[in-house]
Amino acid sequence: MTDANVLLRKHQREEHGGESAGRRVFRYVPYSIVQDASALPEYQPYCVSGEDAECGATSGPCRAPGEVEEWQRRHTQETRHLRYRRSFADYAMLERHH
Repeated sequence: MTDANVLLRKHQREEHGGESAGRRVFRYVPYSIVQDASALPEYQPYCVSGEDAECGATSGPCRAPGEVEEWQRRHTQETRHLRYRRSFADYAMLERHH
């Protein structure tokens, strides 16, 4: 046993008032993280062009990447802004393996 392990065990004993105090048993239960198909993902661009301050214009939430690209093209045509930050958000669930 390494010195670090000895110190860790000593700390755990002091913290829990002895070897058996505070022990918990966790059973291994396998899960997978999956995208929640009942909620559509969202995409959103933000214009971050600007020398002194970011433009800050945004399309609001979009349902597909193509909508984001189309909004960026229109915004660039109107403003000549070229730099965007894009966000993606979805919902995830943990599914238990059987």
